[in-house]
Amino acid sequence: MKYEIIRLTDKPELLQTAAKWFHEKWGVPLTAYQESMQECLTGKRPVPQWYLAMEQGRIVGGLGVIENDFHNRKDLTPNVCAVYTETDRRCQGIAGALLDYVCTDMNRQGIDTLYLLTDHTSFYERYGWEFLCMVQGDGEPDLSRMYVRKQQ
Repeated sequence: MKYEIIRLTDKPELLQTAAKWFHEKWGVPLTAYQESMQECLTGKRPVPQWYLAMEQGRIVGGLGVIENDFHNRKDLTPNVCAVYTETDRRCQGIAGALLDYVCTDMNRQGIDTLYLLTDHTSFYERYGWEFLCMVQGDGEPDLSRMYVRKQQ
């Protein structure tokens, strides 16, 4: 398998395809992805940003960076969000490569600390993320895990 990680800003023609792909994975309204991705393409600020792992024209993984991933800790920003790898491409290092890529790219843009909200345990630690605290997700009855990763 040969895949390439790209920034949406480098391939703006993928906006609609990417927005639809993320919408289908997470159920967040399509317009929310389209608006965030359009803002990303303006290049006015480093956040939001969107990243894709592409294999022969197919999106096999992706993630974004947004101000807040629907939780009550507005001070913990920006957030990596919507991390997803296609089922048939899991356990091949795509998510880890995406996470490393986004951290390096954000650091290049002056952001050295990123946060990530998840219910997973032990997955993100493999890629240098550290558990920070429990936070309340918007409209969620249970607390979720907040992770942090700081670039050196």
